[in-house]
Amino acid sequence: MLQTPIVIVNFKTYSESMGERGVGLARTIASVAEREGVSVSVAPQNPDLHRVATQVRIPVLAQHVDPLTPGAHTGWILPETIKEAGAVGSLINHSEHPLEIKEVEMGIKRLKEVGLISVVCAKDPEVCKSVASLDPDFVAVEPPELIGTGRAVSKVKPEVVTEAVELVKGVNRKVKVLCGAGISTGEDVRTAINLGAEGVLLASSVVKARDPEAAIKDIVNGVLTSRRV
Repeated sequence: MLQTPIVIVNFKTYSESMGERGVGLARTIASVAEREGVSVSVAPQNPDLHRVATQVRIPVLAQHVDPLTPGAHTGWILPETIKEAGAVGSLINHSEHPLEIKEVEMGIKRLKEVGLISVVCAKDPEVCKSVASLDPDFVAVEPPELIGTGRAVSKVKPEVVTEAVELVKGVNRKVKVLCGAGISTGEDVRTAINLGAEGVLLASSVVKARDPEAAIKDIVNGVLTSRRV
């Protein structure tokens, strides 16, 4: 469902991406992705999951899910619920919503039980290595200090990307490695993929762009012009 190389656009809780604005943004992103033949997924706010998923044909992810089974858990988010809403999987452990490693493990397990994809965020290569042993579908290395800065990890700290790829593949070759934090341009994306990443996770560079269509076109072009291995 998530083919690589992939671009995941996290809508976070930006005002530009909520409600009908989020639906419009998702449509714009989907239109560019389908036209260019590049794999792109969006992660809207959870209350918007269903309406976004019904309006676009690209995969939709939740931003967070709780490692629980159905029952008396007021205010929590079940894997079953996001699946019913149309999501194909969920982000887990984003630096803005961190979890304990045991919770990450349980989250991956619950997503697998429901037939959903796990995209686990990790702050550095060592955490990526630990997460890889839990058998997620994806791990995304994202140094928190670079998130939202416009200073791409693929350029500022390329060794973080290459080390994360090496450590993850050394533990579990099935796990796909993404990179995030500061990814803002097609060049950033191209550099990340050429370093060994199988895609990128980004947010504000598209969501808060004055021209989101131009921004996602540039990002997608980075995928198209990257070196294929």
